Amino acid sequence: MNSKFILFSIGKLLQLLAIVLLAPFSIAVFEARESLPDVVAILNQCDVESFLFTIVTSGVIGTILSKINYGELRGNLVREGFSIVTFGWIALTLFGAIPLFWHFINFGNSTSNQTLAGYYTEAFFEIMSGFTTTGSTILTNIEVLPKSILFWRSLTHWLGGMGIVTLAMSIFPAFGVTAYQMFRGEVPGPTAERIRPRLHQTAAILWGVYALLTLIETLLLYFGGMTLFDAICHAFGTMATGGFSTKNASIAAYHSWYIDLVITIFMFMAGMNFMLHYAIIFRHKPSVLLKDSEFRFYTTVIVFAILLFSIVLKFEGLADRSDISRSFRNAPLTTSSIENKTVGESEKISSIPQIIRYSSFQILSIVTTTGYCTADFDVWPNILRTFLVILMFFGGSAGSTGGGIKMVRIMVVLKAAWREVKKMVHPRLVMPLKFREVTVNEKQISNIMAFFVIFISLFGIFSLLMSLIIPDVTTAVTSVVATMCNIGPGLSGVGATENYAWIPSEGKWILSLAMLMGRLEIYTVIIALMPSRFLK
Repeated sequence: MNSKFILFSIGKLLQLLAIVLLAPFSIAVFEARESLPDVVAILNQCDVESFLFTIVTSGVIGTILSKINYGELRGNLVREGFSIVTFGWIALTLFGAIPLFWHFINFGNSTSNQTLAGYYTEAFFEIMSGFTTTGSTILTNIEVLPKSILFWRSLTHWLGGMGIVTLAMSIFPAFGVTAYQMFRGEVPGPTAERIRPRLHQTAAILWGVYALLTLIETLLLYFGGMTLFDAICHAFGTMATGGFSTKNASIAAYHSWYIDLVITIFMFMAGMNFMLHYAIIFRHKPSVLLKDSEFRFYTTVIVFAILLFSIVLKFEGLADRSDISRSFRNAPLTTSSIENKTVGESEKISSIPQIIRYSSFQILSIVTTTGYCTADFDVWPNILRTFLVILMFFGGSAGSTGGGIKMVRIMVVLKAAWREVKKMVHPRLVMPLKFREVTVNEKQISNIMAFFVIFISLFGIFSLLMSLIIPDVTTAVTSVVATMCNIGPGLSGVGATENYAWIPSEGKWILSLAMLMGRLEIYTVIIALMPSRFLK
C-alpha cells in the first residue's frame, strides 16, 4: 500500500480542516468582543484560544504531511482510496475534537468522567457523532455552550453529510487515479454515480445542490421565527440527516407547526438520492421521481409507516404507565415525572391532525436517520417502538446523506429472497433482478447480500459487547442500531429524551467505531484496517 500517497492526502484534508475551522473561530472572536476590551484578552479567551490552536496545529501538520510526501502521488489500488477515507475521517475527528476537549478542561462537563482521558473520549465521541451525521450526544445541557462550539458541532454534520473527502476532491482535483475509490468509499450507497466524466466536477455539483437546498431551508426556518444562527444550525442538521440541535428539547422546543412541517419536508428531501435533486433542479426533469424505483419504495415505506402509526396512536394512545415505568433509564423516572410525561405526550396525540404531525415527523426523522425529536416515542406502544427499530435499519436512499443499510439494498435483498423462494418451486426459473429498469448483475447482487450479512453480523458483535457494559438489553441493542445506522436516539436509556453521557468510556469508543463503520459503509473501513495478508 502506498503510504506516502495516503499521508499526502490526509495532509490535504487537515489543511482543509484548518480553513473550515476559521468559521467557528470567527464566531468565537465575535462573541468575545462583546465582553473583552482588547485583542490580547480576546485571544486568551478559552474558545478563541482552542480554535486558534486547532487551526494552527492541523494546518502545520497538514502542510508538513503534504510537503514531505509530495513526490509520491501515484496510487492505483482500491486500498489507497479506502484508506484515505477511513484514516482521513479518523484524523479529522482527532483534531476536530480539540476545541470541545479544551472547553471541557476549562469548564468541565456534567458527567462523572472528569479526567483528561475521559474529557477527550467525550469530545471524540461528540465530534465523531457529528462527522458521521449520527447526532448521538454526551451533552446534557446544550444551551449553555458558546455559539462557536454549537456552530462547530452543526458544521461537522454538514461536512460529513455530503463527505469532507468529496469536498476535498472538488477543491484539490489532483488526487490521482484513486479518486474513484475515494468517491466510492465515502458516498453512501452500493453505487457511486457520476454526473460528469471528471469526478471532481461531480463532487462540485453534488456540493452545489447540497448548499442550495441548505440555503433554502435556512431562509424558510428564519422566516418561521428561528434566529438566523439557529436556522443555519438546524438546516445543517436536517440536510446532513444529522440531528444536532441548539436546544435541549431539540425541535420540540419551538412548539411550531410551521417549523415541524419545513423540517419534515427537508428531511424527506435529504433522504432522497441527490442525483434526483440535480435532475429536477438543473435538468428540469421531475419525471425522474416516477421512474426511479428506489424513490417509489422509499416513499411507500414512509407513507405506510405514517398510516400505521396514525392508526395505532389514534386507537391505542400511549403505552401503559406500567410499561413506561419499567423502561430502563440511567436516572429512573419517578411517579410524578411519568405523570407529567404522559400528560404532555397525550396532548400531542389528542387529535388526528396532531397525530399525523408528530408521527410523520418522527418517522421521517428515523427513516432518514436524522434523529430530531418533537415527541418522546419511547412512551408509544411497544409495537410502534419495535417498528421504529426496524425502520432504523432501512435508512435513506443511496446517494443521500442518510445512514442505515439503504433502501436500494433492502429492495435487492427482498427481491433476491423472493426469487429464491420461486426457484424452490421452479428450479429452472430464470428471473433477473431489475433496478431502475436495468438488470442487476449477479456480482452486484452478491456484493449487496454480502454487505447485508456483514452489517447484521457486526450489529450482533457490537450488541454483545455493549451488553457487557450496559445492564439493559434494549438500551444496549438500540444504542448500536442508533450509532451504526447513524440515527442518534435509540430506546430506553438512549431514547428520545435521553443521551449517551452516562455510558462508560469503553462503550463510547465501541459506539464511535460503530458510527464510523456505519457512515463509511463497512467495506471501506474493513479494507483499510484489515492486514494485507488477509486480503491476498
